[in-house]
Amino acid sequence: MKFLTALVLLLLISVFALKAQYSPDELNLDLQTGDLLFCSPTSGELSKAIDQATQTEQATHFDHIGIVDIQNDTVYVLHSAPKKGACRETMSQFFFSYKEKVTISIYRLNDSYLKAVPPAIQKAYTLLGQPYNYSYILKDPGLYCSEYIYEIFAADSIFTLNPMTFKDPKTGQFLAAWVDHYTKLGIPIPEGEPGCNPNGMATSDKMEMVGEVIIDNNALK
Repeated sequence: MKFLTALVLLLLISVFALKAQYSPDELNLDLQTGDLLFCSPTSGELSKAIDQATQTEQATHFDHIGIVDIQNDTVYVLHSAPKKGACRETMSQFFFSYKEKVTISIYRLNDSYLKAVPPAIQKAYTLLGQPYNYSYILKDPGLYCSEYIYEIFAADSIFTLNPMTFKDPKTGQFLAAWVDHYTKLGIPIPEGEPGCNPNGMATSDKMEMVGEVIIDNNALK
């Protein structure tokens, strides 16, 4: 009886392990090294504030960004995230880090800019291990997600810096989540200082969206 119970448990674990994988083929994703993954906001207040304060005329809704690197048929995502800093994760690890439904938009540099990808990937690996930059001030230690991507492509000027804003575009007032964030850090809100963000990067005419996938980890439960 104990053997049978153990066998059933092993089978259940095996089935979960199979489900707990995301493969490009299963998701119908034709990924390439250098593809940029733009992620929709979650229900977190700061996540929503990032998206709300950085809206552009294109009306995209992103709060995070990472870059794809494919090695020996394994898809990795290089990105910088709170609590993790600049890190490398498999695509499954990256997707499974989301506890709620999100949309991942895949952008690819235009052909004339693809030569910037190899040095960018090389630079990305040299920055792994850097802490997350919670102040979002470029001169401060660490890297926030879009800062990481900006830095690895800086030599080829793929992306640009713009004055940051932390205000509600409708009211012109600082969003409460940002007020709370910087109050906890004990520093003034860096309104107007140079920076970058996923929504702003998505407006670049040097790339285009080539795909989209909805990740819903709750569907696997």
